[in-house]
Amino acid sequence: MTIRLMLADDHRMLREGLSRSMAEMGFEVVAEARDGAEAVQLATATRPDVILMDVTMPEMDGVEACRAIRQTLPETQVVMLTMHADQEVLANAIRAGASGYLVKDCSTDEIASAVKMAANGDTALSPQLAASMLDEVRKLDQAEANREDRVVTKREEEVLQLIADGCSTPEVAEQLYISQKTVKNHLASIYQKLDARDRTQAVLRAVRMGIVSLH
Repeated sequence: MTIRLMLADDHRMLREGLSRSMAEMGFEVVAEARDGAEAVQLATATRPDVILMDVTMPEMDGVEACRAIRQTLPETQVVMLTMHADQEVLANAIRAGASGYLVKDCSTDEIASAVKMAANGDTALSPQLAASMLDEVRKLDQAEANREDRVVTKREEEVLQLIADGCSTPEVAEQLYISQKTVKNHLASIYQKLDARDRTQAVLRAVRMGIVSLH
């Protein structure tokens, strides 16, 4: 099945040259956008399988356009094109839902391969970018999500673990370099969050939830 491709780049010569090359390689070029805002409009109108999207464009940059398109057209895959192998931009592009990321000095064959991979639901990165970068971005996002889902704070977790280890309030204060009053405030917050009456019940519920462990 022929892959329906859309191009988005504010450089006319590059866009037209890429359009000819992709058409010669068997892709159906269904639209060409001059900026990010136009890319969103044309994507909605033509619903391409894959979009080759320049990162730096007027009106709306490629990353923002990618995010908007992926929200409304989840079946459309986006491969980002950029002049530089910038890992921060790569991270933002992946978070926006990009399926691939290529630097513009790659070959036409590499671009064609990336488009095919994206159409098949795979991820394509330029050789200049370490494949581990993708995993690193996803690990960071997962860690952030876990922090957002945390029932108790990191400090409360530390207090709970020390209580589970058998430490008294003064011992917890000493270990964490905080006052006993602060420990008691943390415990009051923990009791409320875990719906516990006392430290024993709090520890038992925290163990069941995987927040702390008994040694």
